[in-house]
Amino acid sequence: MSDNKNQPNNRKSDLLSKEVEHIDITSFDARRIVSSMEKMSFVSRETANAANIYNEMIKDKDCTIFLTLAGSTSAAGCMHIYRDLVKYNMVDAIVATGASIIDMDFFEALGFKHYQGSQYQDDTELRNNYVDRIYDTYIDEEELQMCDKTIGEIADQLEPKSYTSREFIKEIGKYLKTNAKKKNSLIEVAYDNDVPIFCPAFTDSSAGFGLVMHQERNPKNHITIDSIREFRELTEIKIKSKGSGLFMIGGGVPKNFIQDTVICAELLGKDVDMHKYAIQITVADSRDGACSSSTLKEASSWGKVDITKEQMVFAEATSVLPLIASDAYHKGEWKNRERKNFSKIF
Repeated sequence: MSDNKNQPNNRKSDLLSKEVEHIDITSFDARRIVSSMEKMSFVSRETANAANIYNEMIKDKDCTIFLTLAGSTSAAGCMHIYRDLVKYNMVDAIVATGASIIDMDFFEALGFKHYQGSQYQDDTELRNNYVDRIYDTYIDEEELQMCDKTIGEIADQLEPKSYTSREFIKEIGKYLKTNAKKKNSLIEVAYDNDVPIFCPAFTDSSAGFGLVMHQERNPKNHITIDSIREFRELTEIKIKSKGSGLFMIGGGVPKNFIQDTVICAELLGKDVDMHKYAIQITVADSRDGACSSSTLKEASSWGKVDITKEQMVFAEATSVLPLIASDAYHKGEWKNRERKNFSKIF
């Protein structure tokens, strides 16, 4: 009998059988529960306070709202929340990890799916079936490699020069207008509404693999990503904003990158205010001194965030983000906002 220990056991279709369905914040009204949570304590009151601050941001006509994304909430079912925040004019610019934008959003725009799985699954079995795991969520590795290749093919068609991640993601949005199998992805809706997306660690994602393959095919005439010019671009948005607010999911590079725009503007001799509003949803512990867990009060010591209207929400984001976003959608302050159209300034 042959040893098939390391061979796929034909369970792949079973493992990838239950699709993740993204929550629709327009289908339910969270205002009553958020209002009730305001009278409670612990994470409930933090969540209600965050919802109130977010509504203040939306109501403030001078406030530029920056959404930052880190972690895997898009794969876990929050992808349409972020899309709808753009669609309904509750976000003016996005700073995200490359994985959130490419491995998750662009990946699904190509027609691929994320699947419900189990954190207790035998990972050797998953590897044998070419299934990648994000906690209890599965991705088909072969489809992810197709995502890598598509990024490289988009790059092959572009003029060889340096691009910021914002510029390259805009080109992806243009590509999706005619090639998307799933319409209305975050990238496509942001493209339609001139909402720029920045990924300061862009190569730490499927995009990185795709661009490596692109450069391998085109050793002398290829594109490259200019993260310094990207920092300047994001700072330019802060400089042009009369006021600003942060809605941060997780921490990491996106959180630090957007907060650093205040310092960068000052070093360029510009008179800018600290971010007036700030919300962060995180499960990180502040005791290790890491960026993901550093409190918003700590950021104030650096001159980045005003502490008058800030709220840390210590919760797993998929549990409270739908409530905050639905509350804001149904309160409807977004209907009175003018779009900032920041993509047009570059």
